[in-house]
Amino acid sequence: MSGGAAQRLYVGGEWVEPDGGHYEVVNPADESVVGLAPEASRAQVEEAARAAAEAFEGWSRTAPQERAAILDRAADVMQREFEPWAALARAETGAPTGIARGMQVGVGVSRFRRYARGALEPVERGLPPQVTEAGPMGRASVLGALEVRQPVGVVTCITSYNNPWANPAGKVAPALAMGNTVVVKPAPQDPLSVFKMAEALHEAGVPAGVVNVVSGASVEVGEAAVDSPYVDMVSFTGSTGVGRRIAEVCGRSMKRQLMELGGKGAAVVLEDADLDAAVLGIGTTFSFYSGQICTAPTRVIVHRSVYAELVEKLTGYLAFMKVGDPGERGTVVGPVISGAHRDRVESYVELGRKEGARIAYGGERPVVGDGRGFYVAPTLLVDCTNDMRVVREEIFGPVVVVVPFDGDEEEAVRLANDSDFGLLSYVWSGDAARAFRVARRLRAGGVGVNTIGRNMEAPFGGFKQSGVGRDVGSYALHAYSEIQSIVWA
Repeated sequence: MSGGAAQRLYVGGEWVEPDGGHYEVVNPADESVVGLAPEASRAQVEEAARAAAEAFEGWSRTAPQERAAILDRAADVMQREFEPWAALARAETGAPTGIARGMQVGVGVSRFRRYARGALEPVERGLPPQVTEAGPMGRASVLGALEVRQPVGVVTCITSYNNPWANPAGKVAPALAMGNTVVVKPAPQDPLSVFKMAEALHEAGVPAGVVNVVSGASVEVGEAAVDSPYVDMVSFTGSTGVGRRIAEVCGRSMKRQLMELGGKGAAVVLEDADLDAAVLGIGTTFSFYSGQICTAPTRVIVHRSVYAELVEKLTGYLAFMKVGDPGERGTVVGPVISGAHRDRVESYVELGRKEGARIAYGGERPVVGDGRGFYVAPTLLVDCTNDMRVVREEIFGPVVVVVPFDGDEEEAVRLANDSDFGLLSYVWSGDAARAFRVARRLRAGGVGVNTIGRNMEAPFGGFKQSGVGRDVGSYALHAYSEIQSIVWA
């Protein structure tokens, strides 16, 4: 099942040939063919959902220790195959080597380890007893109560292309730990890594039907995975537009949802901020997945008194960012996922120019090697205003927009909250109390105070059109469970 071979689907514990044949997975760095991904039919997706439904009863009643052991063994396999699987992830996504190793396969391993422990977390919580008087409902009594978290059932996991390891691992591992079964539909651009995850689980001894992976470039594959009557919940990471359509389908049959959607992270830089620290944080937009990450601080809102200095420092920072082949030492910025996405990012840069923004750095397509690959220059758009589309819409590329403000923190908060999105935002200030005060007022699911770091036990999710629900840490276990009340006299 090597990365260069024609990949088969994983359905009901078996590797099966796809009804729709195969399509090429292209390396964004040089446009070579990484491998052949399977194109499932609607019938095969339905078969996968049925297999998951049939496996649910047995898996949900499996001892938590057994579920934990399987997740741990799968992590062992991932660790054993770390080097070739990191190389595959780099080839599929165009991520630089360090990111493919540490933030893709490495995070996949750590999430399986985390939810192996999570399978052993208590699912019952006793509630205070309640004394009831005699009445129409019966005799006087003392009623005990128990809150019990139960698995939801069959979960369709639709994963994003920017990280084919961390993202599916963050869905599959907690879902399995809670006793759910899964149908995984990977992003069409880079599905081969997700099949490696299935290989690890298969070798670890996961029972047939508990994990199923179906892929395809056709929209029909994802639609079938969402609207199947066997599916009880959909966990989706991707664009807000697609998320809305999935939510509409889920609403018709009351399927549970976990949605991690778009972001346009506000980076509020107050006049007393450490500008060097702010630049290091904001600069990750250019380097981390080439800006293809919904948590990036892409929308800088900076006080006029430090505006020129911040722009100068960001421009200087960009000058040292090597754009190039992700396999070469020293590369900081790799390609974006596809030619179509490169065109989309570049069209936003041109739109910004037409809207009146000034290109302080970038804006021209870089040429790497023989000219192949989907490279976008890290670009800094300055002199922006909050009504520009480049400020309001998610670009999902290595582009940062800078909006100056003249007033106090009230104006900064107003500008930051004037957005359809609310996933992660950031505040930089030399006054910690002030920074926390501003953070509490930002309409975002998470706020970084003088950091872009994330606590991986803290709840993750978005306000407004950035999503529904929370996961990460124990919150992911809660996301993949239903709460049942048991009351007794």
